[in-house]
Amino acid sequence: MGWGGKCGGFRMGSTGWGINPWLIHVSVWQKPLQYCKVYTNAGPTKATCRSSALLVIPQYHSQPRLIMKKPRAAVGNRSGRRKQASSQEGKKKRAFSSSQSKLSAPSAGLARQQKALLQASVSPYHLFRDVAEVTAFQESLLDWYDRKKRDLPWRRLVEGEVDLDRRAYAVWVSEVMLQQTQVATVINYYTRWMQKWPTLQDLASASLEEVNQLWAGLGYYSRGRWLQEGARKVVEELGGHMPRTAETLQRFLPGVGRYTAGAIASIAFGQAAGVVDGNVIRVLCRVRAIGAEPSSSLVSQHLWSLAQQLVDPARPGDFNQAAMELGAIVCTPQRPLCSHCPVQSLCRARQRVEWEQLSASQSLPGSCDVEECAPNTGQCPLCAPPTEPWDQTLGVTNFPRKASRKPPREECSAICVLEQPKALGGARILLVQRPNSGLLAGLWEFPSVNVNAETSGQHQREALLQELQSWVGSLPDTRLQHLGQVVHTFSHIKMTYQVYGLALEEHTPVTIVPPGARWLTREDFHTAAVSTAMKKVFRMYEGEQPGTCKGSKRSQVATLSKRKKPSPGQQVLESFFRPQVPTDAPSLNSAAQ
Repeated sequence: MGWGGKCGGFRMGSTGWGINPWLIHVSVWQKPLQYCKVYTNAGPTKATCRSSALLVIPQYHSQPRLIMKKPRAAVGNRSGRRKQASSQEGKKKRAFSSSQSKLSAPSAGLARQQKALLQASVSPYHLFRDVAEVTAFQESLLDWYDRKKRDLPWRRLVEGEVDLDRRAYAVWVSEVMLQQTQVATVINYYTRWMQKWPTLQDLASASLEEVNQLWAGLGYYSRGRWLQEGARKVVEELGGHMPRTAETLQRFLPGVGRYTAGAIASIAFGQAAGVVDGNVIRVLCRVRAIGAEPSSSLVSQHLWSLAQQLVDPARPGDFNQAAMELGAIVCTPQRPLCSHCPVQSLCRARQRVEWEQLSASQSLPGSCDVEECAPNTGQCPLCAPPTEPWDQTLGVTNFPRKASRKPPREECSAICVLEQPKALGGARILLVQRPNSGLLAGLWEFPSVNVNAETSGQHQREALLQELQSWVGSLPDTRLQHLGQVVHTFSHIKMTYQVYGLALEEHTPVTIVPPGARWLTREDFHTAAVSTAMKKVFRMYEGEQPGTCKGSKRSQVATLSKRKKPSPGQQVLESFFRPQVPTDAPSLNSAAQ
């Protein structure tokens, strides 16, 4: 299916859904006199026609628009013709640059990627064949989302907010927090963040120390810093008004990439911008049976083109959230709930599973009428390589292909919890601030030194003691005790901390420290801008102190769970001697109420 129409001397035919989503086919039905430009999503192409026209196609499945030019003037008036052409060309350029709803010519990089995709001769098997299939996907997904979407704080906040800038800010914060972080973890952080800084102006006036303090434990700490830097840019340079398009959001806001920009633009401003995150990748790879490496340039570009083709222009924000929701709670990485999927009838991975099951039961004849990938030439660039055949035990989880990840590099650090138990106002521990760039930038930690895994304990003590003395002066080395090790994995680093402790029991209290260091009470430590790794280190230190319970809560629970279950006779005796409580006796909770 496709939109057909004619103008002057050319006629528009099928858009070729099952052949290639990038091209619009133009056929000539009268004698051509000149060329006209046809703008598609792959860039301008030439088509022959009787009169000059500009074809603008906002989306693959949207109806094109024709901007007509006047017929060619007489041959004699060439200078006037040049002026007229120049004027018309200027008008077209201004129209394209000023209107955010029209497509501009693709950038050089994007054009190269699209050209590579075209040259790869993608099989129709990995495409949506026509408008009807796209519409069915949109309607089924949105109907499911309206019934099954989760009640999340950022969704409630956005739905009830009429101010566009506050809507965009609420979406921005949620999308940044949700990067590489589970929804359950984000909810509490998001609620506290929006209570503390409900507007861009509030965040812009906050200090980086406050931002790091609230972000502590959420991971990927540069995200919080980018949020604050972006808020200050919007307030200082744009008067507090957020950019309104995905393109301008990505260009203006630090740390905002293509996905986050599309999410903000579609949810807050209603721009028909597709988005591709981990959940959407999984959904699209299964729906269109894309088995090649998702992170490759060609596959990534194809996924983005599918996302843009599918996004519903009437409800772009809801559609993008629905696609991500589907991947999060139904089309999950392991044990997907295919029977609950609203688009299972359009899922090629599901069709493949059903065909394999029928083939295994020998209920199908030798040749089956099942649609398969049939590339024009050679190996399909979107299918799994021949070295990775279909695994029947995996089912639809054969898609997407698992990315080959490099193992994190291993590093080692000697770290010390230095405490003054008899300090004025209560016991205090020493924290120092990390540099403003790099890993855990600007956060606070216990004094540490990087060491090799093979470094002896004596050399570790000497290097660590020298580091401690640079902060607080002379210290007794005899009290520096090795407590054990803590292993913490960051995104790309597996860090092993050799944990030491030093309590200054009889030492003169130290009250003055150089810039970049501070003494904190134990209570202040738990609310300071420290990483999860530092909290692990401190838990080990606390477990080694007199009067504290050694081991984590998890280990205590594990110990309880390992107790031998009493025999039936023991259970009878225990129930006999157990005090009987009247069923109508008020509980502690009800009494407190």
